[in-house]
This record gives sequence, structure tokens and C-alpha cells, in this order.
Amino acid sequence: MKLVAVVACTSGIAHTYIAKEKLISASKKRGHTIKVETQGTIGIENELTREDIKNADIVIMATDIQTTGNDRFNGKKTMKVPTNVAVKAAGQLIEKIEDEFNKED
Repeated sequence: MKLVAVVACTSGIAHTYIAKEKLISASKKRGHTIKVETQGTIGIENELTREDIKNADIVIMATDIQTTGNDRFNGKKTMKVPTNVAVKAAGQLIEKIEDEFNKED
């Protein structure tokens, strides 16, 4: 699967970047590609392009705060979770996405 994600914690520092790395690692282990946009204290980094979003099978929103640009994902399958889920259980999150995505096919 091709995944994209937006991560943003309340302080916009540690958990944002930890969640990003955990999602990347878990996705690669399961054979998926992922691009992760962070929205932290220094702004948006690794911003998702229209092409990234268009090609994505699933959008993961691992956020604890209101993020910007969410209208970009209208019409896309989206999984919303708090950042601590991505930090503590990224592998299980990816498995759950696989299960739900495969049910719909």
C-alpha cells in the first residue's frame, strides 16, 4: 500500500517526530511506502504534495491538535488516531489499516 500521514502533537516537538519515525519503520517492515508530513512548532515539514495524496491508498492522521490543510484529503480513506498510538503501537496501527483496507476491496 501507499500511505501518507500527518503527525502533530500538542507541543509539536518530541511526539511529532517520534510518531513520524515509528510510522515509517512500521510501514517499511510491512512492505508499504509512506510519506509523513509533520506539523510542529517550526511549521510544516515534508509537506505532502497533491501527487502524494492522489497516489495514496490511505491517509493516517496521527494528531492531537487541529492541523491545517485537511481539506486536501476529502474523498480519501482516512484513519485518525492520537499521536501516542503511532508512538506506542505503530505496527498494530498498520496491521489494522491493512485489515480494514482489505475488507473494502
